[in-house]
Amino acid sequence: MFIFDIVDAQDNRTRYQLDMGTYSLGKADKCDVLLNDPYSSKKHALLHVDEDSVFIEDLKSTNGTWVNSHKVDRRTAIYEDDSIKLGGLRLIVVEMIKPKSTDFQSSIFNEEVETAPEGHGESQELVELKRHIHGLILEYLDRRRANLHGMSAQELRTEAQNATTDVIQKHIKRIPPEITEAQLIKEVVAETVGLGALEPLLADADVSEIMVNGSDRIYVERNGLIKLTGHRFSSDQSLLGVIDRIVAPIGRRIDESSPMVDARLADGSRINAIIPPLSLTGPTLTIRKFTGVDLNMKDLVAKHTLSSNMAKFLEICVRLKKNLVISGGTGSGKTTSLNVLSSFIGHQERIVTIEDAAELKLQQPHVVSLESRPSNAEGKGLITIRDLVVNSLRMRPDRIIVGECRSGEALDMLQAMNTGHDGSMTTGHANSPHDFLARLEVMVLMAGMELPIRAIREQMASAIDIIVQQDRLSDGSRKITQISELVALEGENISLQPIFEFKRTAITETGQVKGEFRATGHVPKFYDEAVEAGVNLDRTLFFDGATETVEPINREAWTS
Repeated sequence: MFIFDIVDAQDNRTRYQLDMGTYSLGKADKCDVLLNDPYSSKKHALLHVDEDSVFIEDLKSTNGTWVNSHKVDRRTAIYEDDSIKLGGLRLIVVEMIKPKSTDFQSSIFNEEVETAPEGHGESQELVELKRHIHGLILEYLDRRRANLHGMSAQELRTEAQNATTDVIQKHIKRIPPEITEAQLIKEVVAETVGLGALEPLLADADVSEIMVNGSDRIYVERNGLIKLTGHRFSSDQSLLGVIDRIVAPIGRRIDESSPMVDARLADGSRINAIIPPLSLTGPTLTIRKFTGVDLNMKDLVAKHTLSSNMAKFLEICVRLKKNLVISGGTGSGKTTSLNVLSSFIGHQERIVTIEDAAELKLQQPHVVSLESRPSNAEGKGLITIRDLVVNSLRMRPDRIIVGECRSGEALDMLQAMNTGHDGSMTTGHANSPHDFLARLEVMVLMAGMELPIRAIREQMASAIDIIVQQDRLSDGSRKITQISELVALEGENISLQPIFEFKRTAITETGQVKGEFRATGHVPKFYDEAVEAGVNLDRTLFFDGATETVEPINREAWTS
C-alpha cells in the first residue's frame, strides 16, 4: 500500500491511498489522481505500485516530473524522504506499507526494496540508491551555494565527501552487498563534483577511447576492439552535469540552444558531446584519450603496422621532401603515423602545423602550431582550417602539416604543395588511395571555385607524390595496407602505382589477421631523379622477393 499527499502552492493537501497497480496522474477527468494545477499536463505521469516498491514515470509532460531536483526521464523509484514535483504541485510520501516476507528482507531508507540485477554492470537497486543519494547531495550543496563559492576543486570534493558520508549514516539502512560503503561514497562523490563513471576509465591506460550513449551504456575501445562496460551514470541529469564540468573550464557551453560541442582537454584528449534534442538516445559523449606516449618508427614496425622496408622507404620520402598524404578510416591510426613521419623532418626547417584539435607533437625546435576555432554563442569568431592554411602561406614555412583535410582547405593545400612547400603532409578519410583522390576532388570543389575537373586533377597529380593507405583490420590491429605513387595524369585519369602492399593470408581461430607485407617491384620515379642529383638510394627495398610475414601478436592500444 502507498499513501501520499498532493500539496498545492497554498499548502492545501489531498491524501491518496493506493494498493498494488498502475495509476495515472494528470488534469484529465479520467486520471486516477487528479492534479488540479495549471502547470500540470492532462496526462502527466504514472505511478507503479508494486509489492515492495513504488516507481514514477513521466508521460512527456510539459513541465516535467522531478525527483530530488532530477528531471524524470525514465521509470524511477521513489522513497519516503524524496522531494517530488509534478508541475506546480508536490507529492509527499506519507507511508509505504510493505507485506512481510520470510524469504527476503531488504531495507533501504527504512523500507524494503528488491530489484533484480541488470544484464550487465550494476543492479537496478544500486543505480536507484546512487540516484537517490546524488539527489540529496545536490540539494545540500545547493543550499550551501554561497559557502561553496570560491572553493578549490579539492575542497569541493572534500565537502561533497563529508555530505555523502553524513547522508548515508542518517538515511541509508542497507547498502547492496555488491559494493562497500567506501566505494559507494567514492562513486557518488565522483558523480556529484567529478567525472563520475568516467574517472576509472580515464585512469585506465589500456582504454584509448570512451563512448557514452546515454547514462546507462558506456563503451570503451581497448586494443582496437570496442566493448560495453558495466559502468553507468545514475541518470541523464548526472551525465549532463559531468559534460558541463568537462567543457566549462575550456570556455565552452552546452545546452538546448547549443547542443553540440567539440573540444580538446588540457591533457590533449579530444571530446565531442551532443545532447537532446539532437541526440535521441540521451546525452552522448565521445572521448579520444591522449596517451602521452611518443611512438617512433621502430614501435610501429614492432607492432606490425608496417614492414622495416616500408619504414625505410617512408623515411626516405620525408627526408627528400616528398609530399605525403595518409588516407584511412576513423581510428585507423592516421594521426599517429603522421606524428611518427614528422620526426624525420630536419631540425633546421620551419614547420607550421594546422589542426582543428591539436594532436600532433612534433619534436623539432622550429614549429608553429595553429588550431582552428569554432564560433562563439553569438555565431562570431569562427576561424576555419582553410583560414589557417591561407594564413600559413604568409608565415614563410618550409613545410605545412595539416592534421586532416575535410573541406575547401584541400585546394589551398594543393596550391601550397605546388608552390615551393615541398615535403608537406596531411591526412584524409578514405577506404583506398583511389577513393581518396575522388574525395579530394569533391573537397576542392567545396572551396567554391568552379574549376574544371581536369584542372583539379592536374593540380593533384603535380602536388602529391605518395599516398599511404592505413586501415584498422577486423581484429582491431592497425596496418599500412598500401603505399602508392601518383605516377601521372593519363588522359582524364590519375595513374596510381602501388609500391608496397599488405596481403591477408588467413584469419586465426581467435579472429586475428595473418598476412605479409610485399613489395610490388615498382621503383618510384623520384629515385631516378635522386640518382641524377647525386643521391645514391637503396633499390633492394622494391624487389619482388622482399616480403615480410606478419604473425598475430599481443595487441597494445594506441590512438589514431
